[in-house]
Formats: sequence, C-alpha cells, structure tokens
Amino acid sequence: MELASMPDENPNLQKTLPDNDLALNDDDDAPGGETLVLALGPEHCGLRMDKALSMLAPQYSRSRLQQWMESGHVTVDGQPVKPKTTALGDEVLTVAPQTVPEDQAFNAEAMTLDILHEDASILVINKPAGLVVHPAAGNWSGTLLNGLLHHVPAIAAVPRAGIVHRLDKETSGLMVVAKTIEAQTDLVRQLQARTVKREYLALVWGQPQISGRIEAAIGRHPRDRVKMAVSDHHGAKPAVTHYERVASGSIDGKPVSLLRCRLETGRTHQIRVHMASIGFALVGDQLYGKSHLAGAFHRQALHAFRLGLDHPRSGKHKEWEAPLPDDMLALLQSARIDPAESA
Repeated sequence: MELASMPDENPNLQKTLPDNDLALNDDDDAPGGETLVLALGPEHCGLRMDKALSMLAPQYSRSRLQQWMESGHVTVDGQPVKPKTTALGDEVLTVAPQTVPEDQAFNAEAMTLDILHEDASILVINKPAGLVVHPAAGNWSGTLLNGLLHHVPAIAAVPRAGIVHRLDKETSGLMVVAKTIEAQTDLVRQLQARTVKREYLALVWGQPQISGRIEAAIGRHPRDRVKMAVSDHHGAKPAVTHYERVASGSIDGKPVSLLRCRLETGRTHQIRVHMASIGFALVGDQLYGKSHLAGAFHRQALHAFRLGLDHPRSGKHKEWEAPLPDDMLALLQSARIDPAESA
C-alpha cells in the first residue's frame, strides 16, 4: 500500500490512519493510539527532528516523542529517525504512538483488599506490607489506588481516588479512604486539625526511655534526595511523635524494644526518621538504620495498628484495630517478646 498522499495546499496536514494499517505500522505489538502521518514543511528545515515533530504533534510532550524516536516508532520512508537528526523540510513522518507505564497509572485493577469497614462514605483498609499506596515512578500499576478504582469505580471522581494519607510501601496497617468528595474534605480537615488518632507498633534497636515526645521538623535530606531528615532548613515541616516502650527483648544478643507510637502529624517517613534521629532506628529499616543490622528483618518493623476518627457523615467517633501481621509476630517471637504486651 502506498503512503497516504499529502495535499499540496496543506503541507503540514496531520492524517490519522487505522491501527490495522500495517503498511504504515509494521510493529504488530504496538499498543499505542492511532498511527499519525505528518508532513514537514520549509519552516522546519534545519531544526532538530524532535523539535519539528513536537510542533506538528503538540498533543504529545517532546520527551514522549523523543522516547518513540529512540525506540524506532517514528520513521521516514520506513527507516527510524533519531531526535537529533536535522530536518530537511520535505520529509513525511510516520508516528506509531506507544503507551508507557505511566499511562496505566489510574487504571482499575482487580485486587484483594483487606477491608475492615465500608459504608457509603469511607473505607478502612488493612494494608499489607509490600503494597504501594499511590502510583509513582517504578510503581505505575499494582497499587492500592488501582485496586480502589476496581472495587469502587465511582471513586474515580474523588481526587487521588479518595486517598487522604499514606503508609510507606513496607509499612503495614490501617488506612482510611474517602468514597466521596464530601468525606474526603472532612477527613483532610480532621488530619489538619490533628484529631485523627493514628497509633503504630514499632520494633527498634536499643532501649529508649519508657516514654518520650519527639518534636523535630522534617524535610528532604540535603544530600540524599531519597531520604527525609530532621532539619531546621526552610521548607522543613513541623513533626511530632509520641512513643511509649511497652516491651523489651533481644535479637542475636542485641537489645530491641517494642514501642507504641502516636502521631500528631503525618510527615513522610516520620516515625522512621524521628526514632533514628535519637539513636533508635527501626529493625529492618535499610534506609535509616545501620547497614550491618539491616538484614535482621525483611522490612521496617512498623505496623499501623489503631485508627480513630470522627465519621464524616454521622460525626460519631469510630476506632479500628488491625492485629500484627504474621511476619511481625514471628519477629517478636524471635526477640522473645510477647505480642500481648502491645495491647
């Protein structure tokens, strides 16, 4: 089949061709949208090909077009063209749009959710360790958000699918999700007012005092952008953590303590950063703990076990508890700590 002709009166005409037109797209596995045929004009002569293409297909970002060029999905006369190629101004480009993982970030996915409570306004979920809450780089699918969109399709109309607070990927435990915009607004206000009750169980290295209050602002680490840190720099946000030591034990001869932690604020990695800042890093925490102790557990030993809030619709105070997961129960057993002491 011949390449579709471009009328002389409009040399930059964009023509859409059907996906099954194999003469213009010989990549049978190309999962993207409709194939595009774009003609360059004299005004594009001398430009980089990626810049010229971005002028003709402004619906796609230049970086996205560059990716397609590098992967061979932009061709001239059947030959792949590179972003840095200089345009002559008389080429006809064939573009086969490709999907990328980010495009699937807000797709509904069937997922087993451990739901402790559900009504017309909210969901309370016991999140397992290993489940990412919200899509982001490296985790564009298989997240809690994807599962929520499948379980409650109407939640797509609520910003962030109703997610009002998060747990780290390797932290287990309770989260509340709003099913309506009204409920989300109310829950956000409760979080801002610090009236939502969030309690965690954490196993830390060492033996801190019987109870304490850590008030230290948290911001992005100045050198390692993956980490957070206690900071007095501009942009750091106030953070307050209360803790109580409820039991002590040992792992491989090294003392450990089971703490009950209560959050006033909800900063990224707050408990992990605060406890490490006073010398009591969480067992298994490879980001904030000591490297020679990181192998004692496969994740940070942190579980959100109690959640309390005022129901957005009825106004009545509600509380839920989630028992320790099996991996943390086994860890406490190895440390010779009775899980009943955490109650």
